[in-house]
Amino acid sequence: MNFELTEEQSLIQNTTRTFVEKELYPHELEIERTGVVDPDLIKSLQKKAIEAGLYAANIPEELGGAGLDTLTWLLYEKELGRTNYALHWTAVARPSNILCAGTKEQIEKYLMPCVRGDTWDCLAMTEPGAGSDLRGMKATAIADGDDYVLNGTKHFISHADVADFTIAFMATGEEDTPRGKKKLITAFFVDKGTKGYEISKGYNNVSHRGYTNATLHFDNCRIPKENMLGEFHKGFDLANQWLGATRLQVGATCLGRAERAFNHALEYAATREQFGQQIGRFQGISFKLADMALELKAANLLIMEAGWKYDQGTCTDTDMAMAKLKATEMLAMVADEAIQIHGGMGLMDELPLERIWRDARIERIWEGTSEIQRHIISRSLLRPLGA
Repeated sequence: MNFELTEEQSLIQNTTRTFVEKELYPHELEIERTGVVDPDLIKSLQKKAIEAGLYAANIPEELGGAGLDTLTWLLYEKELGRTNYALHWTAVARPSNILCAGTKEQIEKYLMPCVRGDTWDCLAMTEPGAGSDLRGMKATAIADGDDYVLNGTKHFISHADVADFTIAFMATGEEDTPRGKKKLITAFFVDKGTKGYEISKGYNNVSHRGYTNATLHFDNCRIPKENMLGEFHKGFDLANQWLGATRLQVGATCLGRAERAFNHALEYAATREQFGQQIGRFQGISFKLADMALELKAANLLIMEAGWKYDQGTCTDTDMAMAKLKATEMLAMVADEAIQIHGGMGLMDELPLERIWRDARIERIWEGTSEIQRHIISRSLLRPLGA
């Protein structure tokens, strides 16, 4: 097994890291203190990202993106993950891959403006009463002539306030399963400004300041049938097919932040002196560094192996669950220990550590909680044995 990066992978990794450090780091503190990313700043950074070839890098080349394979994309995501989430998500946007599943007309109307940096998409799945249980959603889409009428509420919808459209997953029927009735799901494009579709401010969040969430309200919202994305009743399959790798994306961004926190801790341990010697010489500190390095490497290997297997068509849900679980829990541990090594200074906003520590908390919740990941893993172990 060859773990060496190709020349192209090294170039993309280095280019992305340079862009993040030069163009994005300088704006972190302002966003942390205000909770706002200035629209003019976004446009300026978008232009630079497009010129650097970093924008929409996950989208196939024939559709205007960089067409990165999964493994290279995860290396790129790792570097972007070093900085404030709101900054890298808006300034170096990666449109949802699910847009590639649209018709020719839908790709032209919805995907291409995202690739050009003219707008952003957002995905609306989560509901107040149905988070991890996607097929328990209550929001509905009912056929009426040549239209569908949407009703219901979605919340925790990331950056819906800046997106010109949402991809809304709605219940369109039911089916019997061994565990009772489950909703059949269909995905729809809903444009901002459509009558009956309203966006309200979401919740204040301790993690990822500047990266907003919103609540979406559908009240007899009427949309044409051609706004259906994919097949009728196949929205759950569509999400599994196109959105599965987002768990790896979350894990990869965690790697970048953990590495940044670790490097701060390592440098501090090597230069800070107490009792006449560098604090890194004390076992209480040196063993922390050893454990941090070990966890970082283990998480990195799990993410990169899963990415490699994804490109080979052999990646399983268990591979992705293990990688996401390890990376997100590793980040929490590394961020916490980095602050402990710095002492009180670690909690001051002169360093990025307190931000990384706060931001780490959400990673074990979104894109599937740690408990969901453990369920996927344990199920794959027990099912072959009939349990």
